[in-house]
Amino acid sequence: MNHDDRNQRWNHDDTAVQEETPQLKKPSMYQVVLLNDDYTPMEFVVELIEIFFYHSRDKATQIMLKIHTEGKGVCGVYTKDAARTKATLVNKYSQDHQHPLRCQPEPCNDKES
Repeated sequence: MNHDDRNQRWNHDDTAVQEETPQLKKPSMYQVVLLNDDYTPMEFVVELIEIFFYHSRDKATQIMLKIHTEGKGVCGVYTKDAARTKATLVNKYSQDHQHPLRCQPEPCNDKES
């Protein structure tokens, strides 16, 4: 059987098989939030935001002031697993430094993510 015979054998049917393209959905996004407390020093909060969320000193200070005045502040937005990991690392770091600062992931509204 030569090359042309093989092509004819496989190309004998003109109907095309159309495969369904799976619809990809954007992952749910979560914001990582720090909660205010009356004991954790402001400077510690600023440094923590710089270390774990890679914000500049100015941006970290703005977030810390929001936490202080409004009770909580968003440090970053991530996929669910990444947000949980960030919150766990931040809580461990705070605990290791004997501060009661709490961090938690919260689902984002669609408009925010």
